Amino acid sequence: MRWTLWPAPYRRFAFDRFCIALAGALLLLASPALARVARTDSSIVVDADSGEVLSEHNADARAYPASLTKMMTLYLAFEALERGDLALDDRLTVSHRAARQAPSRLGLREGQTVLVHDLILGMVTKSANDAAVVIAEALAGSEPVFAERMTQKARALGMNDTTYRDASGLPNPYQLTTARDLARLACALYRDFPKEYAFFATEEFTYGGETFLNHNHLMQSFEGMDGIKTGYIRASGFNLAASAVRNNRRLVGVVMGGLSPHMRDLEMADLLNDGFGGRNTGTAVAAAKTDDDGDTSLSREAERAIAALSPVGRAEAAPVRHQRIGHHHRGEAAERWSIQVGAFSAEDAAERAGYSALARLPGARHKAMQVIAPADSDKEPYFRARIVSFSEREAAKACRILHRKHVQCAVVAPGAVQQAAAN
Repeated sequence: MRWTLWPAPYRRFAFDRFCIALAGALLLLASPALARVARTDSSIVVDADSGEVLSEHNADARAYPASLTKMMTLYLAFEALERGDLALDDRLTVSHRAARQAPSRLGLREGQTVLVHDLILGMVTKSANDAAVVIAEALAGSEPVFAERMTQKARALGMNDTTYRDASGLPNPYQLTTARDLARLACALYRDFPKEYAFFATEEFTYGGETFLNHNHLMQSFEGMDGIKTGYIRASGFNLAASAVRNNRRLVGVVMGGLSPHMRDLEMADLLNDGFGGRNTGTAVAAAKTDDDGDTSLSREAERAIAALSPVGRAEAAPVRHQRIGHHHRGEAAERWSIQVGAFSAEDAAERAGYSALARLPGARHKAMQVIAPADSDKEPYFRARIVSFSEREAAKACRILHRKHVQCAVVAPGAVQQAAAN
């Protein structure tokens, strides 16, 4: 689409985003230590139970929600389920308008009927725009009327800086929100619909013979993450509302305007780790250093940065010199190649990650999962989940398969903590 055809609000916003992207690139080149300030336009982290704001940055700046819009669409759908106006096994008819929605979509056809259950999961995992319109039309007769109801509900929830114009988050220059308002909505979803909220933890969904993976990749790589929604249009950048729980404490974070999915995810991981009491890591993009003898290792600054990000990253940041197997999987570690799928502060979390990865790995029937317990002398004790007994080629192939399923993993050589990352 030519620049001259864009609505005026989009032209202004696109120019602003270009300036932000250029400034971010220059900051990255000039000083890696300043990289974090350029990751997102705005952010907020709150305690879901107390409502306490733990951190914020431009949290009241108005921006395009993109597919975070579907959080409100789902809020109204959950209300209808609780009232009895909808049931999960109801079948809704796809209209001509719904079938013609732009991607992302399930590929619904005009006239077909779809289970409410599948429409909800289509929005949660695939962020399906056609599914959102089917729900909107079923509840309000038309999408514009439904959008008015969305705005009314936003006001009732205290989201005073939010206006909705559609149910999906497809571009509309007058559909605006803030990070603070979206955090209020995320907390309301958790508070008001404890049963339905579990939908947001769905990692994959199969419909029409195709399996869709949740767009929130932190679901597989951030300890305690259980939802909730990603969003992207060109005018918004990469958005994410996320919820994680550790030690019976739930935090909700929102980041808006990331320059890439990776930078958005890094920012969210940093913010939530800080909120849970972890270290402020500054920039989380750290390079390895090479010693004069050719040995590649991580600087202490890099180790600390990586430790805040993902289970596999934390494995790199906390090398184990004296390994011992967790008490559920004692015995000699196989003197073959293995793949590591997580490193966690709690053993049960490591076990869950290991068995989840094992279940998603085709042909792994004869493989075993082990939890490597930390040595008593470790300053940062982590339990490592590994799938063991591979050849070198098998381990690399298995990691590639898991990577395609958005499961982080690392190949581990016999007798080594980590040989090479597979992502």
